[in-house]
Amino acid sequence: MGNDLKVNMNEYLPLRDVVFNTLRQAILKGELAPGERLMEIQLAERLGVSRTPIREAIRKLELEGLVLMIPRKGAEVAKISEKSLRDVLEVRRSLEELAIELACQRMTPEEVAELEMKQDLFRDAVLNGRPMDIAETDEAYHDVIYKGTCNDRLIQMINNLREQMYRYRLEYIKDEDKRQVLLLEHDHILKAVRQRRVEEAKVAMREHIDNQEITVSKNIKGQD
Repeated sequence: MGNDLKVNMNEYLPLRDVVFNTLRQAILKGELAPGERLMEIQLAERLGVSRTPIREAIRKLELEGLVLMIPRKGAEVAKISEKSLRDVLEVRRSLEELAIELACQRMTPEEVAELEMKQDLFRDAVLNGRPMDIAETDEAYHDVIYKGTCNDRLIQMINNLREQMYRYRLEYIKDEDKRQVLLLEHDHILKAVRQRRVEEAKVAMREHIDNQEITVSKNIKGQD
């Protein structure tokens, strides 16, 4: 467990939610590694809280698939399996294709300009080489597309899935060679949106997701 793990207090949230969010982000960012045991006493001491919010957080994390309860062993961070990757990306692929189709048809010129700006920020993050910045600017780029769909239910479904995708996104961008591929894929999507070419945009988005699945699957197999 990383020594820098700490609770980020929020006066608007109950302590149990603050603890849950802290542990959740630690797992998503890799601060709590796949397969690492989650000891209630140790976590409570590290975060300066009682065991009760820790226990509640672990239970919620299990429901999200981020934690596994092992008989006679206890809780541990769920490993990134090839099947879970495939399950998540199959759903994401369908949602992203629908999102880009609607965005091509509905985005305003101002939103297209915003997408261009987010791509510039993403390019800067890739050049700087910090994985967290790359992941965050990648998310911001896709957020503009989601907003451009003008479909609140679709946005809600994507947001429900996005945290599960975060681990895979970080795994993908660990490979420095793939960062330039991401840039090109974003450029292709942006060009298709700018020209309102729906089918071209859908193909570009599908390749964008499929390339991530292929690369992360290889990484997962290499860790076995």
